[in-house]
Amino acid sequence: MTITVNGLDELRELAGSSLGTSDWIEITQQRVNAFADATDDHQWIHTDPVRAKDGPFGVTIAHGFLTLSLFIPLFTGLLDVRGVTSKINYGLNRVRFPSPVPCGSRLRLAATLASVEDVPGGVQTVVDGTIEIEGGGKPAAVLQSITRLHA
Repeated sequence: MTITVNGLDELRELAGSSLGTSDWIEITQQRVNAFADATDDHQWIHTDPVRAKDGPFGVTIAHGFLTLSLFIPLFTGLLDVRGVTSKINYGLNRVRFPSPVPCGSRLRLAATLASVEDVPGGVQTVVDGTIEIEGGGKPAAVLQSITRLHA
């Protein structure tokens, strides 16, 4: 369920709050191959299902940076901030990939709005995120994302 806030004052009130969990998305071989094409990273562990059967995971796995890039569409399903002129990805404080993501698995994001701080012209948010694998023991990614929103 998407939380909708109107403006920066309402966003500030959410600081420290859980934003819940996103919908699940499937990691298909087609998605992994498209990412490989976009980044020119065609390592067999990602793109060759036949060879990957004999590899360390028994199947192809998603690129770590593919998993990380899915933070944005997953997060968009959690929080909608209206009344701002721009939302800019400002960077990451930390990222870890505790578990590989097998093709065919599903991912979702659990997120907390850790902080909202004033910056010139707007605010800077820090979001603590965990990208979970359905039925997995460890998360696919744990990260802290920074975004700047301007009014």
